[in-house]
Amino acid sequence: MTAEGPAVDSPSRSKRADAQRNRETVLTAAAEVFVTAGVDAPIRRIAARAGVGMATIYRHFPTRADLVTAVYQHQIEACAEAGPDLLAGAGSPLDALRQWIDLFVDFLVTKHGLADALQSDDDRFAALHAYFLDRLLPVCAQLLDAAVEAGDIRPGTQPYELMRGIGNLCIGRDSDPRYDPRRLIALLLQGLRQPRAT
Repeated sequence: MTAEGPAVDSPSRSKRADAQRNRETVLTAAAEVFVTAGVDAPIRRIAARAGVGMATIYRHFPTRADLVTAVYQHQIEACAEAGPDLLAGAGSPLDALRQWIDLFVDFLVTKHGLADALQSDDDRFAALHAYFLDRLLPVCAQLLDAAVEAGDIRPGTQPYELMRGIGNLCIGRDSDPRYDPRRLIALLLQGLRQPRAT
C-alpha cells in the first residue's frame, strides 16, 4: 500500500459520513417538528431545525411520504432495539416490559399524524404499518415470554392484543389534556400480574 492509498479513499468516505450525518440530523429534526406541528409541517421548517438547505432534505427524501416513512422507521427501530437491551439490563423481565411499554407509549402519544399516515391509501404508508408490526410484535412477544417464564405475569396474553390495547388507550390523549393513558396502562399491566400464593 502506498502512502497515498488512504488519502485517495478518504474524501469518498468523508462524503458518505457527511451524508449519513445529514440524514440523521434531518430525521431527528423532522421527528421534533412532527411532534409539535404534525406530518404536514412545512419542509422549510424542518430544514431550518436541521440547519440544512431544503435541497439536502429533497436529496435524501424526494417526497414528503419518503420523509414521514423514514422518520417513523427510524423511531420504530429505536423502539425495537430497546427491547433486548432492557431485558438484559432491567431488574426483572416485568421491569423490562414496563419500561418498553413506556417507550412504546411515548412513541404513540407523541407522533401527531402517524395514525392518519397509517390509514392513508399511500402504498408507502401501508408498508410502514406492516413494518411497525413486523419489528415490534416479536419484541413485545420476547418481553411477554420472559415475564411469563419468570412467573411475573399470567400466560396467555398475545403481543398483538397487548399492543392494540395500549394503542386504543392512547387514543384521545391529543384532544383532552385531562386524560392520561399511562394511568390506565398501569392498571392494565397490574391486571396481567400473576397472583402470588398467600
